[in-house]
Amino acid sequence: MGTQQILLIVLSVIIVGIAVAVGITMFNAQATNSNRQAIVGDMNNQASSALAFYKTPLTHGGGAGSFISANAVGTWIGYDWDGTILTTGNGTFTLAVAGDVLTITGTGTEIGSNGSTNVQATMTVTGATSAIVTTVNN
Repeated sequence: MGTQQILLIVLSVIIVGIAVAVGITMFNAQATNSNRQAIVGDMNNQASSALAFYKTPLTHGGGAGSFISANAVGTWIGYDWDGTILTTGNGTFTLAVAGDVLTITGTGTEIGSNGSTNVQATMTVTGATSAIVTTVNN
């Protein structure tokens, strides 16, 4: 083989290697973004269910203007609630109640953009104003 042919083979191998590396990076980034969007979507569903609990009268099993406790809200929301953690296929979620504010913290199944911890987001639900604020942590 001539020097020119060997140079073309080496150049082709380098280009293919770079293409594979870029493809893997793009796939991982898409998986992370998809998981982040999925946990925020789950948290939106949980927040709307929590607001329904907040506004439902006690006689119908709701909170009657109060989140009462994380356990009461978690039981109302459903999913796989074990008393402390909600679980879905997208991640795990914890609930914390302080007055008329419910905080939902979600941890996804994919490694986040920092490369060391899983995707995380926090959602704050204020019952009196029905305000929902989402913060993506990673």
